[in-house]
Amino acid sequence: MRFDLVDLQLFVAVADSGSITHGAERANLALASASARIKGLEADLGVALVRRRRRGIELTSAGESLRDHARIIMHNVAVMQGDIAGFAQGVKASVHLLANTSGLSEHLPKALAAFLREYPDISLDVEERESGDIVGAIISGAADLGFAAEHALPEHLERFVFGEDHLMLVAPKRSEFSGRRQLDFIDVGNRDFVGLTNATALAIHIGKHAARLGIRLRIRARLRDFDAICRMVSAGVGVAVVPEAAARRCAQSMPLALLSIRDPWANRKLVICARSFKSLPKPAKLLVEHLRKAAR
Repeated sequence: MRFDLVDLQLFVAVADSGSITHGAERANLALASASARIKGLEADLGVALVRRRRRGIELTSAGESLRDHARIIMHNVAVMQGDIAGFAQGVKASVHLLANTSGLSEHLPKALAAFLREYPDISLDVEERESGDIVGAIISGAADLGFAAEHALPEHLERFVFGEDHLMLVAPKRSEFSGRRQLDFIDVGNRDFVGLTNATALAIHIGKHAARLGIRLRIRARLRDFDAICRMVSAGVGVAVVPEAAARRCAQSMPLALLSIRDPWANRKLVICARSFKSLPKPAKLLVEHLRKAAR
């Protein structure tokens, strides 16, 4: 079997768009050329990869398998290109890490900063994602490592526990919550909230569980960091759900009441995950070992 990277890039584009026409546009190919390349792939492999429908295409089982492998290959090619280009800039390698909101804001910054100081020739590409999306990216090979809530991981992904993330409710110090230590989330479903921006992983996580309880959150303000959220709460704008580390830090300088949330989704183990730690590129392995030590 001989594979052309253009063919693989085209096939991923066709698979993602559900259309040879749209896939050709994404791959900057003429429709006739794209169609011929797909047929050529099928001929070389001896198996049908797509079923042509009146409106677009759908993948066969063989096509789904090729799409998954092609994504991994294209990711590795992109990593290779980035690493080679890095030599011209004095950087020898990079690691792609996906992290949820809590990890990115509360748990990882110190550890990652220490890693970058220790390894000046390695750069980090860190991106915020919701835990479920992180799992998909790791499985497909779109990222080297993930920092996610363990409950979102399938059994076959390798992982180790980095820390725990207890979500807490923060309320104004002088409010009906000031004498309480814990509550069920449904108890505050009718309150005004201060939250993170819609695109953040934690906002998505909280919103999903609120919806399962039949709660439509009344968001008075959306901000990008926990300190700003807590300042709004202390000023009486509403209540908020934030990680315990952020809540306790802010409570040292702001008049806040902190309450544990009894719902199971509010207590999460945070893990570093990968498809296989042994098969990672060396720079990613170095980061894994550094994070293992930081978790102790």
